[in-house]
Amino acid sequence: MNRLFATVLALVPAALALGGCASSSGDYPSLAIRDAERVSGTIAAPATPAAPPPPAPAAADLAALLATIREGHDRFTGQAPAANRAVSAARGAGVGTDAWSVAQVAVANLEAQRSQVMIALADLDRIYASAAIEGADVTATAAALAQANALVEQENAEIDRLLGALAN
Repeated sequence: MNRLFATVLALVPAALALGGCASSSGDYPSLAIRDAERVSGTIAAPATPAAPPPPAPAAADLAALLATIREGHDRFTGQAPAANRAVSAARGAGVGTDAWSVAQVAVANLEAQRSQVMIALADLDRIYASAAIEGADVTATAAALAQANALVEQENAEIDRLLGALAN
């Protein structure tokens, strides 16, 4: 019985405390929208549209880029025979020998020349992408890009061939 009395005695204050939490009071603020929170006025006019993008590049720009690519390719083909001779001289030579080092430098010079061509190719690619996004006619740009890609592919094939021969 003492145990039951102690349990009831412990529950009575807890019940009274919980009852105090459940009471409703009119002292709380209203959650309704206040006058300061109401939107009033008119919608502002839309901003002036941005200026149209510049027109697609002129044929002269494409011709200048193609001329730059062809000049770079001509310099590449001018350096290719020396690189071929250096790689041929390095056949059978061990890695780190003088002949191998000279051949590596010759191939690196070809790669540097190819990178100059690829810079102009990247400009052509950017012009093509801009024209395509703007909805402009891209036939001339696509033709120039195809010519440039063909030249770079020739250069890639030559460099790959030389590096393959140097690795053997």
